[in-house]
Amino acid sequence: MISELKERSLKQWQHEWARTTKGAIAKSIFPKIVDRMKLTINAKSNFTTMVTGHGNIKTYLHKYKIIQNPMCPCKQGDQSVDHILFNCILYEQDRDKLNAVVKRPDSWPVNKDKLGIRYYKNFEEFTDNILLNKE
Repeated sequence: MISELKERSLKQWQHEWARTTKGAIAKSIFPKIVDRMKLTINAKSNFTTMVTGHGNIKTYLHKYKIIQNPMCPCKQGDQSVDHILFNCILYEQDRDKLNAVVKRPDSWPVNKDKLGIRYYKNFEEFTDNILLNKE
């Protein structure tokens, strides 16, 4: 009975998750609720910021008119989650560590859903090591 109820709840949750237009970044990292629920996540500030796109990222701060310009301190694009994960030269050394683990079985850049599920611990380590207010 409980497992049947849990299964129905997860199915309904997945349906709602797929339908919503909110949480695009989180959905790209955790597209399947059942996979996300298998993880024990230590939700630290940087990890939460990178999964939600909310917090100390210049595109988010610019969207809410907290800052005037979303340009990354590296001056090579707007500071967004994707820019930090895949392009920003300021995080190159930290990204290289993540990249080295991913490149063993996969190619870089890897889909964000693989970062969230298959490489969760490495992704978490990357977010722990970066300084989002790096200048």
